[in-house]
Amino acid sequence: MVRQLDKIKRIKALAETGLVYAEDEYHRERYEELKEIALDLLASVADRPINILKDFYMPVTDYPTPKVDVRGLVLNEKNQVLMAKESIDGKWTIPGGWAEVGYPPSTCVTKEIEEETGLHTSVVRLLAVYDKQSHPHPPQPFYVYKLCFYCQVAGGELNHGFDMQGAAFFDLDDLPQLSKDRILESQLKQLHAMVVENKKDVYFD
Repeated sequence: MVRQLDKIKRIKALAETGLVYAEDEYHRERYEELKEIALDLLASVADRPINILKDFYMPVTDYPTPKVDVRGLVLNEKNQVLMAKESIDGKWTIPGGWAEVGYPPSTCVTKEIEEETGLHTSVVRLLAVYDKQSHPHPPQPFYVYKLCFYCQVAGGELNHGFDMQGAAFFDLDDLPQLSKDRILESQLKQLHAMVVENKKDVYFD
C-alpha cells in the first residue's frame, strides 16, 4: 500500500511539473487530466473524498516550504571539478537540479549527474546544506535549500546530456563563467577544500 501511494504521489508530482512548464493549452489539458487521475487514485487508496484532497492540495492552503536543489561535486585524479554547461544561460555549474518526489536526495543527485554529464557516480557523503538566501545568488521567487554531495565516478563516459551544452573537468584556478543562480565560486572553493583537505564536518546555512 505504501509503495502504491508513493507511486501515485510521484504521478501527481510529474503532472504538476508538466503544468509548470507546459507551453500550450494542448499539453496543459493532458497534465490536468493526469493530475485528476492521480487525485482520484489517491482518494481511493487514502479512503478520502476527492474534494477533500483537492482542497488539501490547493496552493493557497498548502504550507509553504523551501524547494530543494541537489548538487554533486565530482573530482578526477587531478582534483579537477566536473562541470556542466547550462543551456538556459550558457554558463557552467556542478551537476544537479531540483530534488524529485519519490527519490531520496542521494539518488536524485546521481541521476542528475548521469543525465547532465554521462558519468555514473556514487555518493560518498554530504558536504554542505546551503540556505540560498544566505549567499549572494541572484534573486529567485522560491526559497531554496541546496544539498551538496561529494560523489565519485563509478563508470560511464563523459558526454553532456540533451538539455546541456557541454560537460568537462576544470582546474579550480581556471574555472569557466559560472551560473551563479546554481553555484558560486566561494561555495565551489569551499566544497573542493572540504574534499581535498579531508574535512569531515558538514557545512550548514
